[in-house]
Amino acid sequence: MPLQFDNSYAQLPDRFYTRLSPVPVSSPGPIRVNRELAQLLGIDADWLASATGTRVVAGNELPEGAEPIATVYAGHQFGSWNPRLGDGRAILLGEVIAGDGERYDIQLKGSGITPYSRNGDGRAPLGPVLREYIVSEAMAALGIPTSRSLAAVTTGEQVYREQPLAGAILARVAKSHIRVGTLQYFASVGDVDGIRLLVDHVIERHYPEAADADTPVLAMYENIIRSQAELIAHWQSIGFIHGVMNTDNMLLSGETIDYGPCAFMDRYDSAMVFSSIDHGGRYAYRNQPAIAHWNLAALGNSLLPLLDPDQEKATEIAQNALNQFPDLFFEAFFTRMRAKLGLITAEESDTELVQEWLDLLERNGADFTLAFRRLAELPAARKDIAVLFDFDDGYTDWLDKWRARCARESPSDAERGARMLATNPALIPRNHLVEAAIEAGYAGDFEPFHRLADRLAHPFDFGAGDIDFARPPRAEEVVQQTFCGT
Repeated sequence: MPLQFDNSYAQLPDRFYTRLSPVPVSSPGPIRVNRELAQLLGIDADWLASATGTRVVAGNELPEGAEPIATVYAGHQFGSWNPRLGDGRAILLGEVIAGDGERYDIQLKGSGITPYSRNGDGRAPLGPVLREYIVSEAMAALGIPTSRSLAAVTTGEQVYREQPLAGAILARVAKSHIRVGTLQYFASVGDVDGIRLLVDHVIERHYPEAADADTPVLAMYENIIRSQAELIAHWQSIGFIHGVMNTDNMLLSGETIDYGPCAFMDRYDSAMVFSSIDHGGRYAYRNQPAIAHWNLAALGNSLLPLLDPDQEKATEIAQNALNQFPDLFFEAFFTRMRAKLGLITAEESDTELVQEWLDLLERNGADFTLAFRRLAELPAARKDIAVLFDFDDGYTDWLDKWRARCARESPSDAERGARMLATNPALIPRNHLVEAAIEAGYAGDFEPFHRLADRLAHPFDFGAGDIDFARPPRAEEVVQQTFCGT
């Protein structure tokens, strides 16, 4: 069999999902197969790239053992409550046990109308599929927990947004697609048994150690809080802006998901917003930690019936757990920032050193990724990065502080530089390169997409031929907005 399914979510009661098959497309064609991920999942990559595999990714053919479902969930979207969302353009084919022993969902995104489509067409334009493939795989290469892209195909059909666009389907992989909004749905309809079944499923699947705790649901909640603190800290440390941090886009597994209007910062600006639908800047770069905290509060509210029969006491228990988030986030964030600055020990003054560096970058409009990368080259090369950026006088003072701080540790300059180069990427999915790959894809040329995806698989390496992948955008290339595919 090309896929060895071992489905568990489909064994939950029918109210958790709707059983249905993907809607076939007229003329599917292959775009790309992720051979490394296919190998991890125990899938024959040659089969996946074949005409049969293309039909499976397109939803025209179901592999043996698949139990296709569209799951139900609710969520807060830009802070406003929507009581019933669900997979409006995605079908979960089933789950596989990979070579690393982990369980993974295989989902088709853009696979047609479901009962949760809310008057949508259930399809995905080619551009958002290419964006998600590029960015999700780049995030994986950067070591950030994320959903991944197994394969992408064209549909031979058009979808209609502001204009007709070529359609595509993405085969997406995640440790699960269970969201904060999934629990919110069952809490909102008063289905306490549903909450309990879902919590038991999440504990068994993602946090098995919580099963031995005095209060397993609380232990699960605390684990989710910790995983989200670490995830958002990782986002912040590389300048990633998700763009649509609704509760239905927050996975309980602690992975990044739904790469719609996402982007990486070029010039550092803590207030940066790219999403075309985020008119008030709710999901700006600097707001992401607070939004994660807000989303986790919504999760805790959904868990109250299982924490204690007394609502007041249950609320106190949840609040005490939630109160850990700020400290967990700041610990994770400054641990990552110390590493980016080449520091291996912790001193109380490090938070000030980090903040002064970020203020310097923001004040002078420096490129976030390249400023850190060039700083990483400084210890061994002894070259001053000031020639690359138009820094103000504060740079010299900060550099003296940083060098004095480094001198209080034992590693040599060469050792420090090597660690910093392994922590600070040279290459990120530059927005102008992603947009260029999308534009070429719509014109029928997938070579820029393949070239970019291939190069981003090794983000910490930099060679003589990589300058076009690493450089910031020119003025005419700057991307001001990114868009969702719905």
